[in-house]
Amino acid sequence: MWIVELAFTQAPERLAARPAHREKLTALHEKGLLRMAGPLADDSGAVLVFDVPDRPALDELIAADPYFRTEGVTLRQSREWQPFIN
Repeated sequence: MWIVELAFTQAPERLAARPAHREKLTALHEKGLLRMAGPLADDSGAVLVFDVPDRPALDELIAADPYFRTEGVTLRQSREWQPFIN
């Protein structure tokens, strides 16, 4: 699994792009590729947990969603995660 951390600003471009992004995330969740996702309580960023086999697969999903390149969205980091309780 992979944890992706985003940082946000209140850029209007980000807010305008959010509904389409959430639709993409819902589709990924339905396919089992996204376990969970959501904004931080203060809306300063978000955390997403992807269930994909490797970094290239994660990079492909991120590249397919323009939200990750939208003004006001910064991909802070992405790390492989190995939970022992699932």
